[in-house]
Amino acid sequence: MNRTQAVEQLPALRRYARVLTGDAWAADDLVQDTLERACSKWLLWRTGSDLRAWLFTLMHNLYLNQLRSQPPQPHLDLDDLHDSLQGSAGMGDDALDLERCLQRLPPEQRAVLLLVTLEDMDYADTARILGIPVGTVMSRLSRARSRLRLLMERAPTASTAPAPAPAATENPPDHGAPAGQPTTLRRLK
Repeated sequence: MNRTQAVEQLPALRRYARVLTGDAWAADDLVQDTLERACSKWLLWRTGSDLRAWLFTLMHNLYLNQLRSQPPQPHLDLDDLHDSLQGSAGMGDDALDLERCLQRLPPEQRAVLLLVTLEDMDYADTARILGIPVGTVMSRLSRARSRLRLLMERAPTASTAPAPAPAATENPPDHGAPAGQPTTLRRLK
């Protein structure tokens, strides 16, 4: 490994670290820690192997170590976050902040989503970097995309009158809700 090869990977490492951590300062620290680890462990890198994958593996492992050293954060339910993720009616384009929604994903889903979509890695490389089977990569990617889609969806604005619910989504009277009331769906984990 020479300096030029490592420098070529810096933009990708910074991009991945920035979205992984959600904070520019923490991302820079993570990249620096990754490069320090790479320099101290450079003999472990096999010449001819994928330097990019090796650096991403180092970064991911360092990130996991940092997460483990932090006090546990309470788990938040998607239903509890729904109201706080809605865009305001006066936002013009009504676009939600993608980065904020990415940070709401569980870390293991976010890592897979970022490696596959942002860094354009194939499933095998992603599996090798994260130390998980390829099937788990595909499963986590599917769940991450679904969850991100839910987080990015917006409720109708106050100026738009809700459309009447079709008959198929109404609760039958035997479910305890009055006839004509829409069914409330809850996502199972």
